[in-house]
Amino acid sequence: MFRPTREPQSKRHLRSSFYVVGEGILGESADGPSLEALTPTTVAALRRFQFSRLGPRSTPNQQLDRNARAELARAMTTAQGQPDQDGLPAGFTYLGQFVDHDLTLDATAVHLEEDVTVRQLLQGRSPALDLDSLYGLGPHHAFDRRFYEDDGIRLKTGTTQGVPGDGSIVGQPLAGFDLPRVGMGSQRSERRRPLIPDARNDENLAVAQVHCAFIRFHNRVVADLVAKGVSSAVLFESARETVVKHYQWMLRHDFLPRLVDPDIVADVFTNGRKVFEPAPAEQDRPTMPIEFSVAAFRMGHSMVRGAYNWNRVFDDGRGTLELLFRFSGTSGILSPPPADVSDPEAGEFERLPTNWIADFRRLFAFQEALPGKTELQVPAEKFNVAKRIDTLLVNPLANLPLGSFGGRGQQPPAEELNLAFRNLTRASMLRLATGQQMVEHFVDRKVDVEPLGVDDLVQGNGGAQVDDALRDDLSENCPLWFYVLREAEVRGGGKLTGVGGRLVAEVFPRAIEGSRHSIVRDPFWRPFLSPVQDRNAKDVFEMTDLLLYAFEERADLLNPLGP
Repeated sequence: MFRPTREPQSKRHLRSSFYVVGEGILGESADGPSLEALTPTTVAALRRFQFSRLGPRSTPNQQLDRNARAELARAMTTAQGQPDQDGLPAGFTYLGQFVDHDLTLDATAVHLEEDVTVRQLLQGRSPALDLDSLYGLGPHHAFDRRFYEDDGIRLKTGTTQGVPGDGSIVGQPLAGFDLPRVGMGSQRSERRRPLIPDARNDENLAVAQVHCAFIRFHNRVVADLVAKGVSSAVLFESARETVVKHYQWMLRHDFLPRLVDPDIVADVFTNGRKVFEPAPAEQDRPTMPIEFSVAAFRMGHSMVRGAYNWNRVFDDGRGTLELLFRFSGTSGILSPPPADVSDPEAGEFERLPTNWIADFRRLFAFQEALPGKTELQVPAEKFNVAKRIDTLLVNPLANLPLGSFGGRGQQPPAEELNLAFRNLTRASMLRLATGQQMVEHFVDRKVDVEPLGVDDLVQGNGGAQVDDALRDDLSENCPLWFYVLREAEVRGGGKLTGVGGRLVAEVFPRAIEGSRHSIVRDPFWRPFLSPVQDRNAKDVFEMTDLLLYAFEERADLLNPLGP
């Protein structure tokens, strides 16, 4: 769910680069997958998203070679059944992807052709939970002004495309249920391009629909502030502060405890960080640890289902993962088969077909907030839960569409289509610390982390079945991403714990602290937008509250296609 800073579109995935503080820009060497430090100019360094290295740098001998990575990736994406994570709604998989893009967005790197001042460069590069993937550099920035309506306050929305020949609601265009799109240009791929600050939020339909929900959330906050008579001079910033703080509260109290051991989360937020930037100076801007972005927070890849009960049209598992990629503007072509998804100009649809609007009732558990409101609930067999966080990925992720990683027009080896192989390879390129190294690093800093034993690493608990040939490699130098997934599988009951839990739990408060609007730096702030009034009184604001507010508490907006 994470992608490093970008180069222009034609080169974006041919060469990856990371600006790691203290190490410079690490770019792919010309003769292989290893990374070498490049000497940046001052401007080049400023344009880069600033990563940091939390643990030690491993040696080449501590990394799996290409054949071993391919073998481990095959074991992780085998077609064997992967357990569901009961009680974890599937929508949190893609909320996690949305959050990842907020944390890792480098807004200025997307616009290298633009004249950008140093001040704007610094503002536009925030590894912080500030929704810059939604707002960009704001309505007053010459380039990002295009994401906003003419009033410079509301965010643009998109309209779906009705399915020809269908006399039901499916045949009608519906405003507000697609991302805004460019709509102009000589090529379909240009016209389909999402008009949002981060095109990664149109990599698959599920994360695109989550982004649409956040657009609605902002616009409804604006409408309510207008109704209260808030001055236009401060309207946008007031709305943004309200949205960002409610978002942060939801992440702290709803999202994180569902995916990370709640005791670790509570300890970090209550007693402070021990490992990641524990005592920054007031002027220090947060960085993004590569151990988080390249390993621990990629736990979401194991949560992905191969098929969803998407809505009443694509029910009973017919909302397949392949189709969720296809009906996007970045990985897909917004058009059904037989149009060739690898051809960006194929297909006739240039906006999302109406029959693919999400039924949010199937992705988030509204019965937790409003148990008596039956129109917001679906039968248990129609509800989608996430897969368990473990060392297995659903098999479709072994064969990614070329558009999902900018590979159209290329013919990469088969293993490079495998998401697990890509994750393992990027970590190897960065000389990421192994799981065992991170355990030692944490223990040295007085963090109580118990290492996984050899049998746990190799045998697991219903996860990837590792070949004996990899036993020695994993027992001594286990890739960090695999290690944190195995921790969740063996010890966490499907939640991050140990090294992985601590990594994620420590990055979030620092990322909130680094935002201009921050519930960490404003500890007395409390949420007030839940439509369920007793939840406001109890300081509760969860993802279902956000959606209820954004969609005006209306079942026909949360599910416009009907039951």
